[in-house]
Amino acid sequence: MAELLLGPLLRYAGGTAATVWVEASRPCTAEVRCADGSGGTAATFQVAGHHYALVPVTGLTPGEATAYEVLLDGARVWPLPDSPFPPSTIRTPPEGGALRIAFGSCRWAARPAGGRDPVGPDALCGLAARVAADPGGRPDVLLLLGDQVYADETSEATRRRLAARRDPHDAPGGEVADYEEYTWLYRESWLDSEVRWLLSTVPSCMIFDDHDVIDDWNTSGAWLADMRATHWWRERLLGGLMSYWVHQHLGNLSPAALAVDPLYAAVRDTPDATDVLRAFAAGADAEPAAARWSYRRDLGRVRLLMVDSRAARVLDEKQRAMLAPTEEKWLREQALAEPGSFDHLLVGTSLPWLLPRLVHDTEAWATALCRGGKGARWARFGERLRRRADLEHWAAFPESFTALTELLAEAGSGPEAPATVSVLSGDVHHGYAAEPSWPSGRTPEARVTQLTCSPLHNSVPLSIRLAFRCGWGTAARTLGRLLARHARCPRPPVNWRRTGGPWFGNLLMTLTVHGRSAVLRLERARADGTLRTVTDLELTGADGGPGRRAAGRGAAAAG
Repeated sequence: MAELLLGPLLRYAGGTAATVWVEASRPCTAEVRCADGSGGTAATFQVAGHHYALVPVTGLTPGEATAYEVLLDGARVWPLPDSPFPPSTIRTPPEGGALRIAFGSCRWAARPAGGRDPVGPDALCGLAARVAADPGGRPDVLLLLGDQVYADETSEATRRRLAARRDPHDAPGGEVADYEEYTWLYRESWLDSEVRWLLSTVPSCMIFDDHDVIDDWNTSGAWLADMRATHWWRERLLGGLMSYWVHQHLGNLSPAALAVDPLYAAVRDTPDATDVLRAFAAGADAEPAAARWSYRRDLGRVRLLMVDSRAARVLDEKQRAMLAPTEEKWLREQALAEPGSFDHLLVGTSLPWLLPRLVHDTEAWATALCRGGKGARWARFGERLRRRADLEHWAAFPESFTALTELLAEAGSGPEAPATVSVLSGDVHHGYAAEPSWPSGRTPEARVTQLTCSPLHNSVPLSIRLAFRCGWGTAARTLGRLLARHARCPRPPVNWRRTGGPWFGNLLMTLTVHGRSAVLRLERARADGTLRTVTDLELTGADGGPGRRAAGRGAAAAG
């Protein structure tokens, strides 16, 4: 009898269709059976001895929730016996009405079996508790913006398993090394009872960041050359990309996209797809343009663009870019397509576009040094600095920063402009909101904001708290300008200011849109397993015009 090893995860949900992802113990037919008569089946496919299925569910009624169960070869395996949670449900976004989009990043999954959690309460567990108590208040979609697993920061339990499998003194030591070890991370992350139930009933969209592979993944060409010189890097990268495709990327795709995806067809048509996926991952490593991890979701009148800001980089120092030309072209086409068909444009990128000005200028300064403008000694210093200080956000790719800024302004301009253009990010282990100020005569009609939320469940070192508290200040801006002048960095095309935060702790943001209005809520996980509202920010007024901070909350609650 087949057993349910992992899942179910409700992934795509739109219109009358959805997809549900599962891992089974052996080859079988997976079925999703809904209370309203809708459902679907799929045969499992095999990768490295593991068996997965992405079940297409059809016949759903938009905006209506229906309970479902999962069967493997006809035997019910979900809900679990004696589950303390309500039945898992599928609900596609309503046609009209309010839409709730929750988002965050950086979730280190391991929690102690008993006692105090060293990184504090988990924001996703808090969300699960709230949704279980009030299913009507659940988000319509959950965006996970990177670091869903930590390949380079494993738990004590995982390190014991690694030591039993190979010599922990050989690189990569206590980090994962291949596909099999990556599967341990996903189970550790998604078998947590609260999070497992939450992901079974709230649709999710995901994109990777560096720790899904390794800290500072693709920081620079020199960094990549050093990694490729090691004996373990290739297997680590292939395992990371393969496991990401199986566990995260596949569920990001709509049923229509899956139907024409040649890789998905090849995987399902092959008795063991390990070599098929391995060849795909090797090709993506050799030529980033060979794979597209970015994708688009239309949620009613909301357009969501999830952008790969890790694997698609150009690392040649003279042509350095966050996005390869084909990826930049795709982003531009999707952001500008069908103007007037959406009221809100969301750009999900794991790395913030707008940072504290000192951090931005330091990243631009380090990039200019590495390009050799101040000589070879300064170039070596710049490379050491950006690796040690994680200086590899959009600001470290100045031409890409400018291109993204101009695209956001263009997408938010004109008679058919959306009400808001929001960049959703994580990575930096704190939360904040920031807004650009545009040159005279170039202010877009849309409200453009940077919304950053991180971590969901991880530590926030004192150094980060101090750096990001001080990084927005006047003295920090002055120091940043001095660094930029030293390397003759061009001025950014916009100025910006912080409009909320910085907030610290394990955080979750939820953007609620209704028509052309948008309100942001930031919540912090509490030790009692709940979420506490820290602030509400109105991004637009009721008429879709400029918003204001909601009364009674906001800056006083920061920290």
